[in-house]
Amino acid sequence: MERAIQELMEHEEQVETAARALKAISHPLRLKILCVLGDKEICVQDIVDAVGTSQSNISQHLAILRDKGVLATRKDANRVYYRVADKRTLMLVAMMREVFCGVLSGEKHV
Repeated sequence: MERAIQELMEHEEQVETAARALKAISHPLRLKILCVLGDKEICVQDIVDAVGTSQSNISQHLAILRDKGVLATRKDANRVYYRVADKRTLMLVAMMREVFCGVLSGEKHV
């Protein structure tokens, strides 16, 4: 047990990163966005259509997720595409999709 505590203390930066990501995704709408994204790259309008709220509201929540390092973006002409930025977060999202969104890993979200 003492060794596990020591290893945890040596990984303080990863613990802080995880805590920031978990805090950022703890909002119901942001969790819904992540369930829609899964392991795909999706443009803002498709996220708006899937989630069912205004583009300005979605954009505010996407900005929070991006600022906290949860999401990464790619711009193509006038469209911005979002994806989960970190493999570890992607694993967490996959588990959350199974547990909370009813989508098994590898399935397409409808």
